[in-house]
Amino acid sequence: MLFIAMLLLGMTIGFVGAGGAGVTITLLTVGFGVQIHAALGIALSTMMFTTFSGAVSHLREGNVNLKTGCTVGIGGAIGAFIGANISNYMPSADLKTATAVMMLLSALLLYLRLFHAQYINIFHLRTTFLTGWHFWLLAIITGIFNGVLSGAFGIGAAAFIQLSLLLIFGLSLYQSVGTTMLVIIPISAFGGLGYLIAGHLDLYLFIQTLLGLMIGSFIGAKFTRLVPPSLLKVFMVLMPVLGGLILILCN
Repeated sequence: MLFIAMLLLGMTIGFVGAGGAGVTITLLTVGFGVQIHAALGIALSTMMFTTFSGAVSHLREGNVNLKTGCTVGIGGAIGAFIGANISNYMPSADLKTATAVMMLLSALLLYLRLFHAQYINIFHLRTTFLTGWHFWLLAIITGIFNGVLSGAFGIGAAAFIQLSLLLIFGLSLYQSVGTTMLVIIPISAFGGLGYLIAGHLDLYLFIQTLLGLMIGSFIGAKFTRLVPPSLLKVFMVLMPVLGGLILILCN
């Protein structure tokens, strides 16, 4: 049943193109009664595999800034490992609420980027790439901050990473999307390692979840072009919103 549910969820994620980690957490905890810490570990770990192909594709298309992505990714790996250990000290009820709030904040940022980009452009202060020690310092700090968010709450924090790359490092929109995919790989790897060391990563559930999401996403992506872009944007925002609300209401 878990594999079938993840297969259907994967088809939805592949169709919409967003909302994977948060909705996976909600489905695992609310639908199958998986303990929240284990659900976070599973959701975070699966992202390492589900984002890899996307990162490779963006790299081939020239949408990845390797220097920025690798440096922010190193900081993200450190932060994600720290964040995974932070979550171990949080009570399950509080962790569910905090995760749901993070999902809703991610949905808000995604909504602004898709429907009201002018509000984000107001804060797009940097139009040139950072250089020197300023770059290295801000890249590591940015990575650690986003990594802690991802590790502690099991979400990819893609919206937060993209916004950081736009505002702080002066990347274009396309580069921010592609570079974010690269940054998520070390974040999910070391965040998942933190949950594994803490004993919160059930490998059997992880394999079922991973296979269901990967197969489903591959199938769902084939139907994306059948829906108007305006409707896809609505679905992209609704998925994390519904996931966050269900997690709060069923807490």
